[in-house]
Amino acid sequence: MRLSSSTLARVRPPIGLPAYNRELARIGVVHFGPGAFHRAHQAWYFDRMLSRRPDMAVCAVSLRTPDVRDALTPQDGLYTLVEKDAAPALQVVGSILQVVVAPEDPALVFRRLLEARYVTATVTEKGYCLTTEGELDLEHPDIRRDLRRREHPLSLIGWIAEGLSRRRRHDLPAFTTISCDNLSDNGLKLRRAVVRFCEARGDRELARWIESEAPFPSSMVDSITPATDAALRQQVRAALGLEDAWPIQRERFVQWVVEDQLGADAELFREAGVTVASAVAPFERAKLRLLNGAHSTLAYAGLGMGCETVFDAMNHPRLAGFVEAMMREDIAASLHAPELDLPDYVTRILARFRNPAIVHKLSQIAWDGSQKLRFRLLETITEALADGRPIGRLVVGVAAWMRFVAHQARAGGVIVDPLAEVLTGIGRECDGGKDDVGRFLALPEVFPAALAADEAFRTAVTQAYVGLGSDPDRVLAS
Repeated sequence: MRLSSSTLARVRPPIGLPAYNRELARIGVVHFGPGAFHRAHQAWYFDRMLSRRPDMAVCAVSLRTPDVRDALTPQDGLYTLVEKDAAPALQVVGSILQVVVAPEDPALVFRRLLEARYVTATVTEKGYCLTTEGELDLEHPDIRRDLRRREHPLSLIGWIAEGLSRRRRHDLPAFTTISCDNLSDNGLKLRRAVVRFCEARGDRELARWIESEAPFPSSMVDSITPATDAALRQQVRAALGLEDAWPIQRERFVQWVVEDQLGADAELFREAGVTVASAVAPFERAKLRLLNGAHSTLAYAGLGMGCETVFDAMNHPRLAGFVEAMMREDIAASLHAPELDLPDYVTRILARFRNPAIVHKLSQIAWDGSQKLRFRLLETITEALADGRPIGRLVVGVAAWMRFVAHQARAGGVIVDPLAEVLTGIGRECDGGKDDVGRFLALPEVFPAALAADEAFRTAVTQAYVGLGSDPDRVLAS
């Protein structure tokens, strides 16, 4: 028997249930990219909001695949969230009322956009179709296609632009768009991309209207969300006595910081546990650099040492000590966050990394490295060079990524990355020597030209790259 509205009454405490009448709930949020993180994070927050107001339910829109729709529609959008900790907690989340596959029913998506108060997105960094300078890439195939065919967009940018266009034509106020991806200044960059898109298709009046009327608050999200596996499915089945086609797990810690452009709804968000802040950048930068930067370094270095999970990597004494020193001495020095106690924040992150209940695979963190390195490590390195601070530890994650790519390519392994074909070609040419580094640094999609040409950076990366191949313990001891 499967989890659904008709079987929900079979679920008994201590498993949490929706604290509202789902039959009275109305869709007020359109979310693009309903992957595991959205269901573990924003959908959970909206579930809490629904207990206070019925118009914050979610229409989840998949831009490409039907997987989430096929799993959740027979369950009436219900799914189980497991908070992994020493004492795990289970909760059935009910905020998703509808899942749509955009290419199959664009008219329905546009109808939902006309009704929405909020549009949120978790499409990963690559889903914004930006150049390495953070501007809209007008040569991106999806953008070029969307500029010609506004009725059937492929990109997030195309959907938002046309959704706002229709709002304006119907004399409706603009919806509030909240990016929930790990992209610095995500609200500003998304707004700028949408405006540039409208200008490129010749709709300057719409571009001006969006600039003056459409809120794009920046946001920062945080919660470690391991992929669903067989063990989780079995745990949920045993606890519920029901089948759940796609349960989700995350650590108990969860954080959502949203810039205060929410008007009268700010208090609703606060009551649900969201931090509504005058400026998101200090929170965002600390998270991207301390949590995500450390995660990437752990992933690529840990995989090279035979570790499989973050917990495994943190049980490697040299690697754990190296990452902690990098966070406290190198990354923290790049941050100005007066509202944050940075030493305490680092301590909490390290405790989260050591949570034995979280099986966070390093291979999952390693996905899409070409898109993540800039925001997680390269910006910190660039600032350290400008300020005359050491970069020896900071470049280890970059060098470990290069070795990871080379290993995967030579071994015939899978490289999950939008540049997979290019990276595979480079990796097959690598022999483990210092010349390999130049091949990677020649990738403008990954390395800004000024950084790639910096002699101190090239030297440091090369030393780390060669050292990781010959004596990784020595590299980690530095």
